[in-house]
Amino acid sequence: MSPLTVSLRVVPLVGLLTVAACGSVEIAPEPVIPQPIVRQLPVKAAVLLTGDQRAFRQVETRGGVDWTIGLGAGHQRLAHAVFGALFADVRYFNDAEAARAATGLAVIFEPRMEQYSFATANETGGDYYAVTIRYRINVYAEGMQAVDSYTITGYGNSRDRTMSSSKPLEEATRAAMRDAAAKFLVQFPRQPIGQQLARGEPLVAPAVLAADGSAASEAFKRIEAVPVIESPRTAPTT
Repeated sequence: MSPLTVSLRVVPLVGLLTVAACGSVEIAPEPVIPQPIVRQLPVKAAVLLTGDQRAFRQVETRGGVDWTIGLGAGHQRLAHAVFGALFADVRYFNDAEAARAATGLAVIFEPRMEQYSFATANETGGDYYAVTIRYRINVYAEGMQAVDSYTITGYGNSRDRTMSSSKPLEEATRAAMRDAAAKFLVQFPRQPIGQQLARGEPLVAPAVLAADGSAASEAFKRIEAVPVIESPRTAPTT
């Protein structure tokens, strides 16, 4: 499938952040996404958010600065915003067994955060922070029968010259989350599974699974876009 570039808009973010005096930075951004203009699919859907995803936390030490990024609450909020916009009827589960036992569902989604990486202004060699977030969204038919597994990568950046600041990292993170959400909202209804659900057709688990247990279908493996990176500004010559 050809890459799709989705333009980014400034989106408000409710951020909880703490900057300690001993060389540490902590953020826990929760994105606020305006109601998307999409046609809701008239089926019952479910979203599985397991404990590790609801409490996702990443800690790194760079140049004597401890960086702590808490994305669990933001991950949950993003899932509610995206799937609540796409489906008229959505149920949310905290464990796989409850989702497996549920009946009357047309589709079950399991969004998982696979990677969070960032670069400070010092590391980019310019005056901006950059963030990449990769999500995997597993899709199941009723009874948690694997149908497919997709990856979505969100990119974000924010201008700032400081090497240890919470604000630019928070802004770049919210942009990456917003980017990933926009790609899924735009692309999913156009894909074969989205079209099946729109027609009210039941999803059927393929007979062959990949080695990692994900569905082997090649119809929809990746929603991708070219990263939006602002070029570093060069000092004017005299």
